[in-house]
Amino acid sequence: MPAEHDLGVLPEVADWLRRRSWTAADRPLEQLLAAKRAAGAAGTVSVVLPALDEEPTVGEIVSAIRTELMEKAPLVDELVVVDSGSVDRTAETAAAAGARVVHRDAILPRIPAETGKGEVLWRSLLVTSGEIVCFVDADLREFDPALVPGIVGPLLTDPAIQLVKAMYDRPLETDGAVVPAGGGRVTELVARPLLNLHWPQLAGFVQPLGGEYAARRSLLERLPFPTGYGVELGLLVDALDEVGLDALAQVDVGVRHHRHQDGQALGRMAATIYRTALERLDRTHRLKASTDLVRPQLTQFTRTPAGFAPHTHPVGATERPPITTLPEYRRNRRAG
Repeated sequence: MPAEHDLGVLPEVADWLRRRSWTAADRPLEQLLAAKRAAGAAGTVSVVLPALDEEPTVGEIVSAIRTELMEKAPLVDELVVVDSGSVDRTAETAAAAGARVVHRDAILPRIPAETGKGEVLWRSLLVTSGEIVCFVDADLREFDPALVPGIVGPLLTDPAIQLVKAMYDRPLETDGAVVPAGGGRVTELVARPLLNLHWPQLAGFVQPLGGEYAARRSLLERLPFPTGYGVELGLLVDALDEVGLDALAQVDVGVRHHRHQDGQALGRMAATIYRTALERLDRTHRLKASTDLVRPQLTQFTRTPAGFAPHTHPVGATERPPITTLPEYRRNRRAG
């Protein structure tokens, strides 16, 4: 790693990068199993896959985790796929591969479900019991189950760590061509500039928007969850405020292959992430997000026979409160 003055980041971040960035190989599986046994109930691990029409990939991911990390090595205690309204065979495929499948709308039915990934992650806390919760996107291809012990490992071996993000190369694969580091376009164009400008303590995260991360339940249950694509940025920023930089970490897990979205879908994702950031800047009185500065809509254009046609989409900012505010959650925890 370059000398601290060459990194161009805060000295605090340079120090964090040295002490809180690891590779998956730094903690062998046998070490983690011993730490898990020693931790008892505090070392229980739940893996959650949020899924929407992921039939082509979800089965392989579930099968790999169940075979390698539940049957061969007892690292994972429960594996749950939360289906958020798939119209394909995602639920059936996940169940056949060995996951417990729960439908989003069956969780907390008294509160109508919002669309969005963050909604699914928030509700998953009500149907899992592990003290360590690991989120894995269900659209990963060529899935390596070593990803899970990689990001769970620091939580099992260091009680000071509260949240761990995966870091990886994210190739862009399109039209038969592969750009080795071309993925993560929203990260580079939106999230990284926002974090560097407004939360420079988080500038050391390689994949701040990555969907693979693990955290202690005791942290997650205290955080609000944006219901949409802003959930990863929101959780990271709020975790920094809640527990401080030194309780956060990242682990290199190699390469991540996943489905890529088109440019307009990325634009909607970017707008949601920007608004999530804006809400937090306003909440902490660091930037005034008054109504005359914010119009929560995004207009995009497509060509039609008559010319370019506008399509306007709302930019949502719905957030779910910390899960501990729900009586259902408190009852579940007492019963457990």
